[in-house]
Amino acid sequence: MRLLIQRVANARVLVGEEVTGSIAQGLLIFLGVGEGDTEIMCDELASRVTKMRIFNDDMGKMNLDIGQKNGSILVVSQFTLFADTHKGNRPSFIAAAKPEIANKLYRKFIEVLGILLGHERIAEGRFGANMNVELSNDGPVTIWVDNCC
Repeated sequence: MRLLIQRVANARVLVGEEVTGSIAQGLLIFLGVGEGDTEIMCDELASRVTKMRIFNDDMGKMNLDIGQKNGSILVVSQFTLFADTHKGNRPSFIAAAKPEIANKLYRKFIEVLGILLGHERIAEGRFGANMNVELSNDGPVTIWVDNCC
């Protein structure tokens, strides 16, 4: 699994004119699922994300996690995080998981985040849809996380 995490002042996802997910302060997570990824990875990555101290404390130091900041998380599926650009001009996505597996693990990751933070604090895009993502990056803070398992 691959995560691209952005600390945001706000973010939302639109599918056409419909807002499928929206948050104020928190994290926007683009989630890519690769071949061979497992549910155990979902558990470990969700736990890791919720403990990541990337929010400023009163002294301006990145020392608080999402729970301490009372923030929310918006999760967006993005298979293109597994793009291979080593050859030619057209990226290959052969390392991305098949949609049925990727959707299952995307749902599991969201479920685990909800258990850890409270379901009301988790928003999402729409798996497999053409989405427009709007965000205000706070910092900016952008962090890349590869498999931790």
